[in-house]
Amino acid sequence: MFYQTVYCSPIGNITLGSDGENIVGLWIEGQKYFGDTVKEKMLPNDNLPVLQKAKAWLDRYFRGEKPKISELPLAPIGNDFRQAVWKILCEIPYGEVITYGGIAKKIAAQRGLSRMSAQAVGGAVGHNPISIIIPCHRVVGTNGSLTGYSGGLDLKIKLLDFEGVDLAPLFRPTKGTAL
Repeated sequence: MFYQTVYCSPIGNITLGSDGENIVGLWIEGQKYFGDTVKEKMLPNDNLPVLQKAKAWLDRYFRGEKPKISELPLAPIGNDFRQAVWKILCEIPYGEVITYGGIAKKIAAQRGLSRMSAQAVGGAVGHNPISIIIPCHRVVGTNGSLTGYSGGLDLKIKLLDFEGVDLAPLFRPTKGTAL
């Protein structure tokens, strides 16, 4: 059984999902793939302790207090490859960015491969079901492009700026599929 609650944030309404013990989703209103990893209907529950804990974590995040990801029990739903990518996302420090290629190199090394597709990594990053907490907004293109974010580039820029990332070397792509 899955549960949900809505959190009113400075960036809009956020739906939090839980299996009763863990956070399984955090979806920003209007984002791509909203709720796609939970195949069952989520029942409203504003009082579930784990959802209350996630709301308190988000309160602290939006106050700029830099809460640790490890403070929340997370159980994103996805295959082994996606899980590996999401684990690397959790290692990106607050206020810093990594490239899709950088993640691909880490995955390749973990799996004993000579290389890994940055595009495959991009697919996994884009399907991260617990955005903000698992910080997929901290991933950029190798050339500094602010490519891709399921919540939209304006929101990605807002989150990075909020975290104090130096946006000067980064740029908004003018063409491509990840706008």
